[in-house]
Amino acid sequence: VQLQAFGGGLVQAGGSLRLSCAASGGLFSTYAMGWFRQAPGKERDFVASITWNGGSTYYAGSVKGRFIISRDNAKNTMYLQMNSLKPEDTAVYYCAVDRTSLSLTYRAQVDYWGQGTQVTVSS
Repeated sequence: VQLQAFGGGLVQAGGSLRLSCAASGGLFSTYAMGWFRQAPGKERDFVASITWNGGSTYYAGSVKGRFIISRDNAKNTMYLQMNSLKPEDTAVYYCAVDRTSLSLTYRAQVDYWGQGTQVTVSS
């Protein structure tokens, strides 16, 4: 499975960005998928995840109510709509796949990582 994340950039606080993660290989429509982020000097943390059919979504407390995760299995693509961005959202965002679990929450579950896309929020 290969994952390519894109859509990051520089945005002012309060603005919005939409990240995309395109998958190739494997059985995309059967995998739980998610987003993690890593700020400089910090660990890679869970942001959001979505079950294989989009029926359930999960969010970190710090982004709940501001970010929306979705997927389009026909296009083998996952999205993260980020609204009301804050400077503390600045990080490299990684998309991830868990081939076996119903839901994805922990780094240890991840089978494949995308290459990451930088999101910078200025104050």
